[in-house]
Amino acid sequence: MAQTVNLTKIGSRVKIDLEKVKDRISGNLIDKLSTDPRATVTDYKMTDGGGVGLVVTLTDGTKNWFFDNEIGRS
Repeated sequence: MAQTVNLTKIGSRVKIDLEKVKDRISGNLIDKLSTDPRATVTDYKMTDGGGVGLVVTLTDGTKNWFFDNEIGRS
């Protein structure tokens, strides 16, 4: 039977949990998230493992993707 996934809705305001992502992102992105971790969910991304990531737009307009467990609700 298919498994149901509860995804954060597109348009939701979220905060990126820097502690959960800092080991896999660039120094530039760490600096941006340290200053302002807020973002808006704009799309979904299929990951290699068959999971779903969330594409977010940061307050400076840049887009990145994160796993759902790396994001907190604002």
